[in-house]
Amino acid sequence: MSDVQTGTVTTKVPTRLAEPEPQTVLVGVESASSSRTAIKMAAQEARYRAARLIAVMAYSGERAVAPAGRPPATLSSAGEEQLAAESALRDAVVEALGDEAGKVELRIVLGLAGRNLVDTARRVNAQLIVLAGRGSTSMLLGTVSQYVLRKAPCPVLVVPEAS
Repeated sequence: MSDVQTGTVTTKVPTRLAEPEPQTVLVGVESASSSRTAIKMAAQEARYRAARLIAVMAYSGERAVAPAGRPPATLSSAGEEQLAAESALRDAVVEALGDEAGKVELRIVLGLAGRNLVDTARRVNAQLIVLAGRGSTSMLLGTVSQYVLRKAPCPVLVVPEAS
C-alpha cells in the first residue's frame, strides 16, 4: 500500500488489486455410464465460465469387510477400494471428455456422496454443482440429488441421462 495525502487526510491506496478467486464447477460422478452426460455438461459450463472443473467421486469404504457368506479371498482393503474409485473416476472423465480430461481435477472422497459433494462445494467456493439424473424424467430424484439440492451452497444442475 502507498500513502496518498489529500489535504489533511491520509488515505491508504492498494498498490495492487487482489486477484479474483477462480470460479469452480463441481461434477458428481457415480460411474462412467451414468455420469457421462453430466461430465460433458459440467465441462461445457466450466468453459463458459472460464472456471476450473473438479470431478468428485465418493466411495464408502465398506468393501473392506466381506459380507456374510463370501469367501475371504473376495475381501478388499480400504486402500484397494480407494484405488478402484480413483481408477473409475479417471476412466469416467476420460470416456466423457477424451483429450480434455487432463484439465479436470479429480477428487476421491470417503463417505456419503451427497454430504461430500456439498462439503467440497463449500471448500472450493463452487459456483455450480452438476449431477446426473437417474431414470426417466417422471421418476423421483435419487437420494444424493435430493440431499445436494437441499444443502448446496450454490446452484445445482441435474442433467438427464442421454437417451
